Amino acid sequence: MSISSQEICILPNKNNLALLQTNGMPGNLYNICSNLPATPTRLERLLRDRELRKYSKCLNDCEAELPSSTQDCFSPDLETSTCWFNDEELLEPVSASRSLNDDGERLDFRASKQRLLVVANRLPVSAVRHGEDSWQLEMSVGGLVTALLGVKEFDTRWIGWAGVNVPDEIGQKALAKALDEKRCIPVFLDEEVVHQYYNGYCNNILWPLFHYIGLPQEDRLATTRSFQSQFDAYKKANQLFADVVNEHYEEGDVVWCHDYHLMFLPKCLKERNSKMKVGWFLHTPFPSSEIHRMLPSRLELLRSVLAADLVGFHTYDYARHFVSACTRILGLEGTPEGVEDQGKLTRIAAFPVGIDSERFIKALELPEVQDHMKVLKQRFAGRKVMLGVDRLDMIKGIPQKILAFEKFLEENPNWRNKVVLLQIAVPTRTDVPEYQKLTSQVHEIVGRINGRFGSLTAVPIHHLDRSLDFHELCALYAVTDVALVTSLRDGMNLVSYEYVACQESKKGVLILSEFAGAAQSLGAGAILVNPWNVTEVASSIGYALNMPADEREKRHHHNFKHVISHTAQEWAATFVSELNVTIVEAQLRTRQIPPPLPIEVAVDRYSCSNNRLLILGFNATLTEPVDTLGRKDSQINEWEPKLRPDLQEPLRKLCDDPKTTVLILSGSARNVLDDNFSDYNLWLAAENGMFLRVTTGDWMTTMPENLSMEWVDSVKNVFEYFTDRTPRSQFEVRETSLIWNYKYSDVEFGRLQARDLLQHLWTGPISNASLDVVQGRRSVEVRSVAVTKGAAIDRILGEIVHNKGMKEPIDYVLCIGHFLTKDEDIYTFFEPELPSEVPASVRPQVPTQVRTSTAGSRAALLLKRNSMSAVEQNKSYSIDGDTLHLMVTDRISFQEGSSVLDLQANDYFSCSVARKRSNSRYRLQSSDEVVTLLRELADHR
Repeated sequence: MSISSQEICILPNKNNLALLQTNGMPGNLYNICSNLPATPTRLERLLRDRELRKYSKCLNDCEAELPSSTQDCFSPDLETSTCWFNDEELLEPVSASRSLNDDGERLDFRASKQRLLVVANRLPVSAVRHGEDSWQLEMSVGGLVTALLGVKEFDTRWIGWAGVNVPDEIGQKALAKALDEKRCIPVFLDEEVVHQYYNGYCNNILWPLFHYIGLPQEDRLATTRSFQSQFDAYKKANQLFADVVNEHYEEGDVVWCHDYHLMFLPKCLKERNSKMKVGWFLHTPFPSSEIHRMLPSRLELLRSVLAADLVGFHTYDYARHFVSACTRILGLEGTPEGVEDQGKLTRIAAFPVGIDSERFIKALELPEVQDHMKVLKQRFAGRKVMLGVDRLDMIKGIPQKILAFEKFLEENPNWRNKVVLLQIAVPTRTDVPEYQKLTSQVHEIVGRINGRFGSLTAVPIHHLDRSLDFHELCALYAVTDVALVTSLRDGMNLVSYEYVACQESKKGVLILSEFAGAAQSLGAGAILVNPWNVTEVASSIGYALNMPADEREKRHHHNFKHVISHTAQEWAATFVSELNVTIVEAQLRTRQIPPPLPIEVAVDRYSCSNNRLLILGFNATLTEPVDTLGRKDSQINEWEPKLRPDLQEPLRKLCDDPKTTVLILSGSARNVLDDNFSDYNLWLAAENGMFLRVTTGDWMTTMPENLSMEWVDSVKNVFEYFTDRTPRSQFEVRETSLIWNYKYSDVEFGRLQARDLLQHLWTGPISNASLDVVQGRRSVEVRSVAVTKGAAIDRILGEIVHNKGMKEPIDYVLCIGHFLTKDEDIYTFFEPELPSEVPASVRPQVPTQVRTSTAGSRAALLLKRNSMSAVEQNKSYSIDGDTLHLMVTDRISFQEGSSVLDLQANDYFSCSVARKRSNSRYRLQSSDEVVTLLRELADHR
C-alpha cells in the first residue's frame, strides 16, 4: 500500500477525531467524561469500533512500509480512544497515545492487545511423538485457523485437544512445552473419554441430529442404552476444557468457545467466574425445535449455551431455530436481541464466516498454479468443466449431484462429449460402516454412468477419492466453468466462496444448494437448487452451461464483492467486537438490576427493631417453583397454589411474635388465601389488596367508592372465546378482575392469541372504560384503574394500625413478592421522596433519606389517601355461578396508619423474587431463598 505524506497527515489526531465518529457518537477523552455522558447505542459502538479497526490497520500498514522520516508527519501528540471499556468504569475508554518525552524521544503508549482464548475441540496442529520427550508439530490449515490467524488486534491463544493420547507426565510436559511455542495450550483426554465424548456423543448423537439425519434403525436401541454414559463423558470432557481455561485465564480475557463439542463449556466457565467474557459459536446448522426436542439432554444443553454472553450462528435461520428451541423447550422469552431469562439477556446473532480471499487471489499468480492451469486446460480442451469438491459425507449430497448430472446427459445428448464433471471426494471417517457404504454407492453410480456415456478416450465423470494440495485446488477452481454444490444440509460450505474468489478471470457459474448456509450470502449471484429434486438440478446445469456472458458477469460480480468484503478475518473481528459490546451492555443492565438481598443485614435490623411489618406475596414467593412447561402435575399445582411445607414452621413462629405483623398481599382470590393461611395469626389481603381480613375476623373491602364492575360480562365473553380457541389456556373470574392465562399453551401460538385478544378488548368491551389491561409474562388481566397493591396499602395499613391499637411506630418493613410491574408501586410506597434536582429515572439502590412522621411526609401520605376516597358503605362482590352479588360489610375505619411509620433508610427492605427487572431495592433468586430468609428471621425474634 502506498500513501503520500499528505494523506497520512489527515489521519485522526485530537483536532480531527471526528473522522472516527458518526453523528451523535461520544467524542474523545475530553467530552466522554462530561458530567452526564450520553450512553452510546449498540450500533454506535459497533460502527465506531469498525472505524477504529480500519484506522488501526491503516496505521500499521503505513508504519510498516514508510521510512521513519515519513512517519514523523504523524502528529506527535496523536491521541485516539477505543470503544473497549474497563469493567470498573464503563464510560471511561481505554486510550492509546503517542507523544514525546522530555528528551524529545518518541514514546508509544498504545493500549496492550486484548487476549483472546480460542477454545475448540482440536488444536490447529497435528502432533507426532518422537521418543519420550520429543514431539513434531505441523500447523493445520482450516477455515477457523485461517480466520483467526488474520486477526492482528488480539493476542490469540488456542486451547484444545491435540488429537493424541498422552498418558505419561513426561510426554504431557514435553508436548505442552512444544505447543507453547505455537501459542497453543493442550487439554489431555484419555482414550475412554475420547471414545465416549467425541466418537460417541458428539459424532453419533449431536452431529446427526444437527444435520437432520436420523440414526439407523439397528443402532437406535444401542444408542438409547449408551446415551447416559456418553453424555456423562461429554460433560466430563467439557469440564476438563474448563479447568484448562480457568488455569490460563487472566482478567479481561475474551473466551471464544467453538462448536457442538463444547456446548457445556459456557456454563462450566460462568459457574467458576461469572464476570468472564464468554462467546460461543456453532459451525454446523442448528435444527428446528421439533428436531432438537427429541434429544434427551435438550434442557441441559440449551441452558449451558445460554450461560454465554454472545451466541453466534452462520445464518439467521439457525439463530431463529435456537431462539425457538429456548422458547418452546425452556419456556423462556425470545426477543429481537436474543433470549431473556429473569433479566439476564443472552445475545443471539448471525455471523456468516468467510475465507481469506486474498490468499486465493494471490495464489493464482504463482508459477506453480499457472502450470497446473495450463495442464488442465490442455487436458479438457473443447469441453466445459464442472466441479464438485466435497468431503465424502452423507450431508454433502454427492450421490444426488451425480444422479442429476446423469439426468442432464440423458436429456441433453448434444452435451455428452462437451462437458465433464470433476468430483473431488475427500475421504473421512473411513472406519465407520455408514461411510463405507456411501463410498461404495458413489463408486457404483460413477462406474455405471461412465460405462453408459463414456468411450475409450473420454469419460463424463472424473472421480478422485483424495484431497488436493492448495495449488492444485486453486488451479482447478480457476479453469472450472460451473461449480456444483449440492449439500443436503451444511453449516456454511466455504467451497463456494473459494470458487468465487478464483473466478475473477473466467466468471464461472455457481450452482448452490438452498440447504447450505452459504445460500443466504451468495444466493443472489448463484443458481439455488433443491438437491433432492434431481430434475431441477439437471435443468439448472443446462441453464448454467448456456448462460449468456453478461449474466455470468453480473452474477459473479455480486458474489465476488461479497467474498472479498466478508472475509474470515472480518468475521472473527466482528464476533469479538460484538462480544465486547455485549459485555458493556450487560454491565450497564447489571447496574439497573437490584443487588441480592443482604440477608444478614436484614436479619440484624429485624432483631434491633420493636414493631415490624412483613409484607409477603404468595404466588412464586411462598409457593413451590412451577415448571413452566406444564410437565407432570405442575399445571394442576399452579391452578391450586399451596404454601410450601418448609415455610409452615418459620411462618408460624413469625406470626406468633407480638412484635411482628405479617401481611399476605396477593392477587389470588379470597378462598385461595383462606385455604392456605386460616390457621395462622396474620393478615390476608386478596385480589391485590381489595379485600382484607385478619384470620380471626371477617373479610372487608378496601375498594374505592366509585369502582364499577359493569364491564365484567363483556370481557368474560372475550376471555371465554379465546380460551376455547387456545388449547391449554384458562381464565379466572375474580371479584375485581379477570385473568386469561396461556402459560401452558404453545408459546408462539399463545402470544399470537394474546395479541389478537388485546385487539378485541381495545376495540370492543373496554374501549371507553376506565380499566387497566395488565400483561404478565403469559397472561392478560383486566382490572379497574384503582386496583393495585400500592393503591391499597395505605388503606390496609390504616386498618391494621386501628385493629391492633398500635401506639409504637413501625420501625421495620420487609416487603417481598413476585409482583407484576403494575403492582410494584407497593415497593415505592415506603420509599422517601427524592429531591427535585435528581432526575426521576435515577433510583438510588440504598436511599439515604428518612421517612418519619413529620408534617410534610404525613401530608404526602394523606394526599395519596384522599385521592382514593373511602367508601361510605363498603361494597364487595362474590361469585355465585355466573352472577355477581353485591354484599355490604362493616365500614373500615381509616386511621392515621401512615403516621406511625418511623422508618430509617436502612430499616426498609423491598425485595423482588425471581425478577431481575424490578423497582425493588433488592432481589432474591427464588422462593428457596425466601425460605432461608424467613427461617433466619424466625430464629432471631
